Amino acid sequence: MNVLLTGAYGRCGTAIIDQLHDEPDYEFTYLDREEPDESSTYGDHDTVVADVADGLAVREAAADQDAMIHLAGYPFTDGTWDDVHQPNIIGVLNALEAAREAELETVVFASSNHVMGMYEAENAPDLYYGSEAPFQLSHEDPVRPDSYYGVSKSFGEDLCRYYVENYEYPKRAHAIRICSVRMPEYDHPYGDAEHGVDDGEYERGSDEYEQQVARMKGMWQSRRDFGHMIDCCLQTDEAGFEIFSGVSDNDRRWYSIENARETIGYEPQDNGEEWDAPPE
Repeated sequence: MNVLLTGAYGRCGTAIIDQLHDEPDYEFTYLDREEPDESSTYGDHDTVVADVADGLAVREAAADQDAMIHLAGYPFTDGTWDDVHQPNIIGVLNALEAAREAELETVVFASSNHVMGMYEAENAPDLYYGSEAPFQLSHEDPVRPDSYYGVSKSFGEDLCRYYVENYEYPKRAHAIRICSVRMPEYDHPYGDAEHGVDDGEYERGSDEYEQQVARMKGMWQSRRDFGHMIDCCLQTDEAGFEIFSGVSDNDRRWYSIENARETIGYEPQDNGEEWDAPPE
């Protein structure tokens, strides 16, 4: 299967590369706004250098592909409408139009937990503590974006559904509401807390540190579980539009993974509760 991966060298893109690049089922084309540094882990990969706001460039990259994983976009919740408009609104339109024209079977769209972010905002920080979350959010709950970024991802989900239900291609589109995928050095439920220590924001063991740990024990999706979810999306033959929560099988998660289990056979291996300290 030939797969175009946009936004290839961010946290989620590199997780896919780490988990799936060497799998015989796939031949990847990597698209990013910049070439990876030659000294980096990904420096030997061929890269299509393009901006997803450039529709022609995306259409050219999508030619002769079978599937597209669309990760590229503006990633910050404090962004303005101007920040998200070109990369997240025009970008996803270009990606889906390219998929339609190239007759791609599958599109996997990187949505975000911030589509549902107001549920967390209203219940934090109490939501982070305890052995189980007081609720489980699913694809059936009303969207409640917490930012222009969240709004842009909600738009992307709707556009995916529109294309699947109104055009012959793509045959299927899967929106993953990604919770917390991190770079390899922080790929554990203590990752955000340790990152804050490394940046000098607070000390290890402080209240701020412990709150970050508690949140991540609910929100973490390990890189291997994320790669596995992407693999499940690419391997299914079921047509249509689906929304999945991108999270590991954490005891205290407040996002349901039942739809992903039942629809694409997602079986995560990791659980934030199994960690009681950062790696040494």
